[in-house]
Amino acid sequence: MRFQIILNREGGTLRTLDLAVFTARLREMVQEAGHQVMVAVVAGKEIEHALDEALAGDCDVVMVGGGDGTVSCAAGKLMSSDKALAILPAGTMNLFARSLGIPLELEAAAAALCGGEFRDVDVASANGKPFIHQFSVGLHAKLIRLREKEVFRSRLGKIRASIRAGFGAFFRPPRMRIGLTVDDGEERMLATAGIGITNNVFGEGHLPYADVPDGGVLGVYVTRSRTRGDMILLALNMLLGRWKTNDQVEMLTAQEVRLRLLARHERFGCAMDGELCELEKETVVRCHPGVLKVLVPAEPA
Repeated sequence: MRFQIILNREGGTLRTLDLAVFTARLREMVQEAGHQVMVAVVAGKEIEHALDEALAGDCDVVMVGGGDGTVSCAAGKLMSSDKALAILPAGTMNLFARSLGIPLELEAAAAALCGGEFRDVDVASANGKPFIHQFSVGLHAKLIRLREKEVFRSRLGKIRASIRAGFGAFFRPPRMRIGLTVDDGEERMLATAGIGITNNVFGEGHLPYADVPDGGVLGVYVTRSRTRGDMILLALNMLLGRWKTNDQVEMLTAQEVRLRLLARHERFGCAMDGELCELEKETVVRCHPGVLKVLVPAEPA
């Protein structure tokens, strides 16, 4: 196979590596596995251009190294194409890589993917913009907004900033009035601190990511918590990966979800795959089953 590798030099793990040494080792590993390879190391603002060039080229696999934002951008470019996405998990949480069963250590991931197999997985979209993990309104978006005010230069620094931001978001949660329509059902009027809509349903007992990336559904998570005590329980249950047994969250599944903000929507904001986005007054979220070809570690014989 022909690999085009694109590394975001600003990705959490990559910014701490000697990239000349790492890219040489990466090139060696791919070639030893019998594949052709080209490697590009780019800044975050150059990712989209590098992906466009790869999409227009003759490679079979686009391997990206970066965090969930970089991976999300790559998935949006490659969905419905004949090229496969391979992920080198170089971010903070690496949630989509976890969902695909990719090792979290970079060289181990590269080795597993060089002998991997193809799989078709789902992508979701919010008002036509693709995402691979989660679209959220309210609580999670506030956490990210508070975190972005912090200064951090490493993966550990980002985790610490996220913890501090979490205290601010959970102890002073937003209050939203929102209309929620699931598939062809009636619109429900809700008062909530936040809603998360995920590309497939979160698994139990671990970080928030899907165990089944080709399940063909959206997970819908509506925060029920109102009091400070309930918000603390919500945070604890989220950390423990309790979703189905979490009294602070209402969980639904759907193919399509419509959100309609009933107050000034601009002040709440939204987040898509960990990146803050402008929130529109009405958002339609859809599931797109099997539109993304990915390279994953081969199943044991």
